[in-house]
Amino acid sequence: MTIAHVFGRNPRDRVLRAGLLAGAEAVEEGLLAAVKSDVPFIAESGRSLLRTEKGWRLHPLLVLLAARFGDPHAPGVAPAAVAAELTHLAALGHDSVCDAEAAAHPGPGSGTLGAPSVAVLTGDFLFARASQIVADLGPDAVRAQTAAYARMVTGRMLARTGPGEGCDPVAHHVEVAAARTGSLTGASGRLGALASGADARVCDALARYGERLGTALGLTDDVLGAAAVGPPPTHPAPRRALRDARRRAHHARSALRDLPDCAAKDTLAGLCDTVTTRGAGT
Repeated sequence: MTIAHVFGRNPRDRVLRAGLLAGAEAVEEGLLAAVKSDVPFIAESGRSLLRTEKGWRLHPLLVLLAARFGDPHAPGVAPAAVAAELTHLAALGHDSVCDAEAAAHPGPGSGTLGAPSVAVLTGDFLFARASQIVADLGPDAVRAQTAAYARMVTGRMLARTGPGEGCDPVAHHVEVAAARTGSLTGASGRLGALASGADARVCDALARYGERLGTALGLTDDVLGAAAVGPPPTHPAPRRALRDARRRAHHARSALRDLPDCAAKDTLAGLCDTVTTRGAGT
């Protein structure tokens, strides 16, 4: 989801768009600086993740939008956006190992590091970089990032183990989506607000918005991915998941209700509409 994808034709968006594009440029520069390493395979693996995910900078976008409710030019805003994306990339590195294990990837060769080992090391390296950046933003930012990452790890474990005996599979899937996706989108909203100097009420509202939006996006993307594989056309689980996604997107919009009216608020509300239309026809 690029910045160009989230704007309507409202003339007020022109100023916001210019500010976000400038912020996005600073974020890209920060990301490139963060993945530098004296260890070649870590540096290249980090750059590869950056290239792969360049068109999908949701977390920095949420940080930059949340910062519009305080001082968007505060010095910590761009670093907060970089830290949010590095945390996301770190999780992706670890995810690739889970995918490799699921596909019965052979172990690393003698005397060399195989792809899963590189991915784990890269993920750890990026999370360390993110933590260094967040440490300069204060204890509230540290708590937001580390709590989100702990939930992300828990969500990945729950996804691997599956629902327990007697557990509703759809409820389990919602729990996984909230932990894996909603936790960091919620933290991104909070980090942007914190870095901009917004008050606690605004920080809490943007964190609620981000978590609900991210959970809805995670559910919708999972349903669309499953549909691409070809689930039974009369199967009820995808329809239930999409209904839940749309409900959470509606609740995300509701979380914005008490925030000041501005172009950033309109744009955040528009992201909720994106969720409700992604699964149409599925």
